[in-house]
Amino acid sequence: MRQDTIDQVLAFRDERDWKQYHNPKDLAISLSLEAAELLEVFQWSGSDTECRDKLPELREELADVLMYAISLADRLDLDLDEIILEKLRRNGEKYPLEKARGRKDKYTDL
Repeated sequence: MRQDTIDQVLAFRDERDWKQYHNPKDLAISLSLEAAELLEVFQWSGSDTECRDKLPELREELADVLMYAISLADRLDLDLDEIILEKLRRNGEKYPLEKARGRKDKYTDL
């Protein structure tokens, strides 16, 4: 994600003086609620697991999830690039390419 996008999300929050309400607990709850709304788009979709006809709703809900994630990372003073790259490194250790490629198994079953 570009830094200017992150900055715009935080500026939007700050212009409305909402940072005062953004404690880690409430941000985590909000992020989880928005993730549930994202999942709700798929509810009753039958065999159409991609839901291409619901792309506008998917975009909106995913944006909400990402904006709360940005706000939570900011509140905890975490660098998004740093934590994502660290998680990718750890996942690479748990899911080595030679064992995980083309498999959906959990790392304990590889």
